[in-house]
Amino acid sequence: MGSWLTTFWLALGYFTRLPIPASVAWSAEAQRAASRHLPLVGWVVAAGGICAYALAAWALPVGLAAVVSMAATVRLTGALHEDGWADTCDGLGGGWDKTQALAIMKDPRMGSYGAIGLVLLLLAKALALMTLAPQGIEHLAAALLAGHALSRLAPLAVMQTLPYVREGDSSRAQSATGALPPAALAWAAAWGLAPLALLAWPSALGAFAGATLTTLYLHQLFRRRLGGYTGDCLGAAQQLAELAIYLGLIASWNSI
Repeated sequence: MGSWLTTFWLALGYFTRLPIPASVAWSAEAQRAASRHLPLVGWVVAAGGICAYALAAWALPVGLAAVVSMAATVRLTGALHEDGWADTCDGLGGGWDKTQALAIMKDPRMGSYGAIGLVLLLLAKALALMTLAPQGIEHLAAALLAGHALSRLAPLAVMQTLPYVREGDSSRAQSATGALPPAALAWAAAWGLAPLALLAWPSALGAFAGATLTTLYLHQLFRRRLGGYTGDCLGAAQQLAELAIYLGLIASWNSI
């Protein structure tokens, strides 16, 4: 239990800006094992978004309150995954081959593909949440839980099935990558899939389909273009899966 608690604190400290106890001991092995808690961290991030929405909705229209909620979740994570999305857009958009793509993704400067991709992603997520918000706070809360927890299974799936491609990389990202053993993977899957129980079955199916199809597409894209994944690819997988979940919910609600 102590080991699992330690890895949870490490996951929270790595994937969010929330403070963790100073007594938590870091090691590369523990940090790598901490990825099992990524969907659980999604619950924490979603809870922050739900609280921000509930407070903002007292004074603002529900659409604007939904945008405040999104801003709160970005602040909680330090835009970690959004940064990965932008870098991946730059690398895959501007790179002609694997070497060039990886070099572009390593560059801290943002290019045109990254800027445009980030703007379009944030705009799409904001519009999706503004569409979901009028359904009621309980529906938006369930959507945020599904969006943040389920989407974090996407980078875990990529890590389970593809190799990390930056050889000899000593970056912060590499310490958090690697395939999980079966028990840890089951733990992650349980927390990632649990929010679907809060949704009606058509909505749960729409959310699951959105996340699954996005993950399969990105798996093929990363394998074909890079031969594997980088830390930026994992952030991109989470972001696109989150958007796909919201779109799946909207599509299912519109079809009922």
